[in-house]
Order: sequence, then structure tokens, then C-alpha cells
Amino acid sequence: MDSPIQLLENTDQATKQMLENVRKRKKKFEDTKKWHYFSVYGTLLFAFFFFVYFYLTIAEHYSYSFLAMLSAALNDTINVLLLSMTIIGFGAMNLLRQQKEKKEKEFQELRCEIVDRSKDLWKREEEWKNRHIVFEIMKKKYDINLYHEKK
Repeated sequence: MDSPIQLLENTDQATKQMLENVRKRKKKFEDTKKWHYFSVYGTLLFAFFFFVYFYLTIAEHYSYSFLAMLSAALNDTINVLLLSMTIIGFGAMNLLRQQKEKKEKEFQELRCEIVDRSKDLWKREEEWKNRHIVFEIMKKKYDINLYHEKK
């Protein structure tokens, strides 16, 4: 468990565990989001290199015939490699986008559950009055808003 969450006063162990779980899900979401952006930019980079290479080596020389251009493109190893890397990057980009959306949904659901159950999590009068301290720590340290359900 992360030390700022462990050091929270007026919060029981079950609530601390829920806060730790929401922190872990936020980190997983942020990591997946980062890898998704890397895949987007990598795919764009490979696509750019593919189109530039294709134009300079094939399109300029074989523009008189589509079949000659296709044959030359398939016979060129670098061209096929760049095209396949672009296609693989596109597939990875879509897969990581789906994972990112799934992890964001899981994170948002758990965050909203904590917001909904805040009356149950901080039952005693003293805990209820000091819950804003927990909310501020979560907002400042981890950028997790527990004040409202909406993003």
C-alpha cells in the first residue's frame, strides 16, 4: 500500500484498501494510455516512411502501369517490411485503444463507487467531518477526484 494512503487517519483499513485499489487502477489506466499514444505515433511514423519510400522508389519509376507498380512493390523487401510494420502498428494501436477504454471504465466505476459509498465509508461524525482531507490527498497526490462522480 502506498505510504500517503497508509498514513491516513480517521480511515479504516477497508477504506484504505479501496483507495489503494483506485490508485492502482488509475496507474494502470495511465500506463495503458501512454502505450496507446506511443503506438499511434509509431504507426504514423512507419506510415510516413512507407509512403515516402514507396513514392521515391516505386511510384516515380512505375507510374505508367498499376500492375507494374504492384509487382515492383511486392518484390521490394524494404517496402513490404515498412507496409507490414504499418499494418501491425495499426492493429496494436486499435488493441491498445480498446484496453485503454476498458481500464478507464474500470477506474471510473471504482472511483464512482467510492463517491457513492462515502457515507458508508466514513460513518462516524469525526470521520465524516475529516473526509475532505482524504479527498484532498487523493486529488493532490494521484489526481483522483473523489468530490464528484463526473469526470
